[in-house]
Amino acid sequence: MEANEPDLLVLDCRLPDADGLELLSRLGHIQPVVMLTAFASVQNAVQAIKGGAAEYLVKPINLDELEVVLKRALETAQLRKENQFLKRRVGQTSHVMVGSSKPLSEVNRLIDAVAPSDMTVLIQGESGVGKELVAHAIHARSKRVDQPFVPVDCCVLQKQLFESELFGHEKGAFTSAEQQKKGLIEGARGGTLFLDEIGEIEAGVQAKLLRTLETGRFRRVGGTRDLDANVRIVAATNRDLAAMSREGTFRADLFYRLEAFVITVPPLRERREDIADLAMHFIRNHDFSRRIEKVLSPKAVEVLTAYDWPGNIRELRNVVERAIILSGEQAMIAEEHLAISSDRRRAVAPTVLPILLEREPTLEEVKREYLKMLLGRYNGHRSKVAKALGVSERNTYRLIRRFGLQG
Repeated sequence: MEANEPDLLVLDCRLPDADGLELLSRLGHIQPVVMLTAFASVQNAVQAIKGGAAEYLVKPINLDELEVVLKRALETAQLRKENQFLKRRVGQTSHVMVGSSKPLSEVNRLIDAVAPSDMTVLIQGESGVGKELVAHAIHARSKRVDQPFVPVDCCVLQKQLFESELFGHEKGAFTSAEQQKKGLIEGARGGTLFLDEIGEIEAGVQAKLLRTLETGRFRRVGGTRDLDANVRIVAATNRDLAAMSREGTFRADLFYRLEAFVITVPPLRERREDIADLAMHFIRNHDFSRRIEKVLSPKAVEVLTAYDWPGNIRELRNVVERAIILSGEQAMIAEEHLAISSDRRRAVAPTVLPILLEREPTLEEVKREYLKMLLGRYNGHRSKVAKALGVSERNTYRLIRRFGLQG
């Protein structure tokens, strides 16, 4: 038992050096136990079943019967595990990625490329952009889809408890460890473990996580044996891990392991064409009253699209759900129902260039107005303007100087 962890135990009630029923009370919660005895009694049978025994058999044992009993005990344990997994999924909203914008299409392309493999994935993006949705999509499109998806918020768990929560611990590993506890890695066995905000975990846990990624094995806190992880790890962060690794606040070797496949989720302001679809999705799928089918007024759509959404999709959802309540019995959600003050709004650069003059514009005028529009849309961020133009940043800077748009 110190060197191995079996899937099932066959345990005699009377052992030369121990009491089987007493051992059952210590081991029955870890794996299925089939009890054997040559001294059957109703009292012992009741004690064994209450102690968690999967079966209680009386010697002499028919080997064919024993084989059937062992198979049934293992199948029951697996069904219990699947039932617990399905219970966790009951009541969860469907994890839908809404939108048809080019940036979101690129995200979906990367998900489709990496999902069928077991490769570790790092999801980057601002807070509220939907990094967990991307993780769910990776899991849903993988061969592990029928196994657990276990999300872990690395910000929430206390640092001193995080290692125990992630890897589990053995009985007596520390003062309050009164019995063995399986960690989240074991809870996700066969499936996907999603580590949200991985940049928050401390160096000691980073080292153990790196070992798990490299070997596929882990060890419980206070344990002496290596266990098979059999889990795919998807991590997410809103922090610059590359900068943190250079500063020494995040292990460089772990970062290099994670960055093997990176998916960057764009902020909502870079996929404005998806905002109206997302808002209607939240209207159709909110968790409270659905007495009235609601729609957005054209002006409300305009206001939503014009806002920069620093809180991204999470903020949009909150604004839409508040608007549903404020609109009351009205079917139309209007501008005044949106909790976005006028000083927080920004006029979006129109999709049609504002050069409708009395004469036909020259090509140079079209170029200047288009560049001016992009500078406004991206708040002067030259790398983003360069990407939209399909040219280098150096060429973009030359165009800005050429058309006198430095200010």
